[in-house]
Amino acid sequence: MPYAAGLHYELHGPEGAPPVILSSGLGGSASYWAPNLAALSADHRILAYDHRGTGRSERALPHADLPDAGMVGDVIDLMDSLDIPAAHIIGHAAGAMIAMDLAARAPDRVRSIVTINGWAKADPHFLRCFAARLAILRGAGTEAFLRAQPIFLYPANWISAHTDELEMELPHQIASFPGAEIVERRIAALAAFDITPVADRIMAPVQVIVSEDDMLVPSDAGRRLAALLPRAELASLQWGGHAVNITDPQGFAQAVLPFLARQTQEP
Repeated sequence: MPYAAGLHYELHGPEGAPPVILSSGLGGSASYWAPNLAALSADHRILAYDHRGTGRSERALPHADLPDAGMVGDVIDLMDSLDIPAAHIIGHAAGAMIAMDLAARAPDRVRSIVTINGWAKADPHFLRCFAARLAILRGAGTEAFLRAQPIFLYPANWISAHTDELEMELPHQIASFPGAEIVERRIAALAAFDITPVADRIMAPVQVIVSEDDMLVPSDAGRRLAALLPRAELASLQWGGHAVNITDPQGFAQAVLPFLARQTQEP
């Protein structure tokens, strides 16, 4: 399996095509993007990676303060290792946080951003949901935490229709769980994130995707984010929940691909 800078990564799509980095949410795994790879890799060179501390990447978290430059530094190190001067970035939730922080810190490395159900700073409802999830993890353990996870990620009807698949995935999720300490530190990073003081530095074009039925991050949080960014455009998806790119990959592709096409055609 390919590694660089202690991170597991995957490459998809034609060599020489515009590079697009996929950065996932709390789970941190490159496998999160499986439903989207065919559409995204047709005309782009896709780099998906496991966040440090998750998946197949190094599990140690040397960064004392995750909301600081640690996760951004990992992306820069990965880009340098693979000789990628700049890239388009699609980030889901935590991945959106990383993309925006990178654009503020190192604007020359980011050509455009797609945020999926992201935020400028934590919303009260978001914090309530994560407090509940942490209570489950601390009080009932890993399996209960993972069994509860779909409630926050997917619409109820989708969960009902995909119950067998979710049950089949559960043993793998338990086996690959990074541990309570790492999950708690990652949640703390999401809760502490606040891009508002430097949002005006993000000059890359940003497509802010919101799901109107997101159970975890209210769509208004995305609207507030779009209002802060100098070059943002809002895309509202009516159905799909927090993980809309999984539940509705076709609708997600219809929203994202035209935006990417416009950005990759520009000098």
